[in-house]
Amino acid sequence: MKTTQTFSILIWANKSKASKSGLPLYARVTVNGKRAEISLKRNVDPEKWDFSKGKLKGNTVEARSINNYIQEIKSELYKIYHHMASMEQFITADLIKKKFTGEEAPRKTILEIIKFHNEEMKRSIGFDVVRATWVKFNTLESKVTSYIKTYRKKSDFFLEELDHRFVTEFEYYLRAVDKIHSNTSMKYIRMLKKILNDAVRKDWLKTNPFQNFKCTFKWPEREVLSYPELQKIIDKEFGIERLQIVKDLFIFSCFTGLAYIDLVNLNQNHISTGIDGNLWIIKDRQKTDTTSHIPLLPVAKELIDKYKMNPRSVNNESVFPKISNQKMNSYLKEIGDLCGISKILTFHLARHTFATTVTLANGVPIESVSKMLGHTKITTTQIYAKVVETKLSEDMNELNKRLAKSNLNLNIKKAN
Repeated sequence: MKTTQTFSILIWANKSKASKSGLPLYARVTVNGKRAEISLKRNVDPEKWDFSKGKLKGNTVEARSINNYIQEIKSELYKIYHHMASMEQFITADLIKKKFTGEEAPRKTILEIIKFHNEEMKRSIGFDVVRATWVKFNTLESKVTSYIKTYRKKSDFFLEELDHRFVTEFEYYLRAVDKIHSNTSMKYIRMLKKILNDAVRKDWLKTNPFQNFKCTFKWPEREVLSYPELQKIIDKEFGIERLQIVKDLFIFSCFTGLAYIDLVNLNQNHISTGIDGNLWIIKDRQKTDTTSHIPLLPVAKELIDKYKMNPRSVNNESVFPKISNQKMNSYLKEIGDLCGISKILTFHLARHTFATTVTLANGVPIESVSKMLGHTKITTTQIYAKVVETKLSEDMNELNKRLAKSNLNLNIKKAN
């Protein structure tokens, strides 16, 4: 590792802290332009102090004693610096000061604090953390480890060594070496910044060295089913039971917005009478541990009744028969082909369709859609839910009608 390029020591008498005992002496250590000041626990008479040379004037017993003490201090500070440099340690003025004063605390490393964070998170699973989030942070740990050891050729980094280069090269590593999509790379860096913010709160770091790195996301256009496409699937009946079940689960999600994991774990305890006297789904989302509140539309109620006595539902104490996500998406592709739909059907497409075609396109406020989807932020809903062009066209047509009935004179005079 490249050692520090500049190092200097200045002995000075602090006039701003003058007292009856004289001026207190300080050693100012400067490393690469950054300073740390050390009190020498000595006071000197300002009349006897040589400010330009940093020592007492004359050859008196007092002058020799103070000046020898100053030389010992400087020698010790130089010794600490050269030892750190010879060991190829990371050097700062604060670290030299801590070594000199004996205040040096055990130094934390980046991999150490990630592991500590993940162990703390593991203990919170089931309370305020879902297992899926913990798994993601464990994946982050493996990727940071790989980046440090295979790309940077080091075993670890002390927290004081972290800089903007670390995070920018980590982003490059994720995208160019690990072949990870830009948005996913940003998510890992955002997680890493969170861990370093925790380190700052624990006083392991003064500031987050990655705080100036802006995580930018490029959100893709969400594909959804149009009304005619949705109607095709609703109207199609299958003689094969597995396809009929998957079709019904898909349609249920199109009209409730439930993600796959939340739908397969849905049971009768999650269905209750809401404040309006109608049936609602009130369930915590597994992904975010936030609660979804979803009033049931007639088609959703019919599907719940359809499978109420299904042996597979009864045995699993679930609303619907359970099927793996892999099989679900495989069968949905088959359903898409049989219905003549060119879009690739996935179960998550149903959630997008609920957010747009079923709700927003029919005038449901985005705040209500966000509550039903169980989002923690309205911005997440805005990413999911684009207003389809047919809705925009309908809105503008309605506006035209209202303007036509108004008393506004909308005739533009022709230019002469």
